[in-house]
Amino acid sequence: METGQVLRVRATDPGSVKDFAAFAKQTGNELLEQNEDNRVYEFYLKRK
Repeated sequence: METGQVLRVRATDPGSVKDFAAFAKQTGNELLEQNEDNRVYEFYLKRK
């Protein structure tokens, strides 16, 4: 991925909420948004 591109990730693991927050913090990438619908978790991460 190039700088500024946004990655959409969908997961079914409830632990992914904490995992993606920690990943963004550790890597410096920006967690733009996270949603949950019917136990499906969706994340939008922006590449630094």
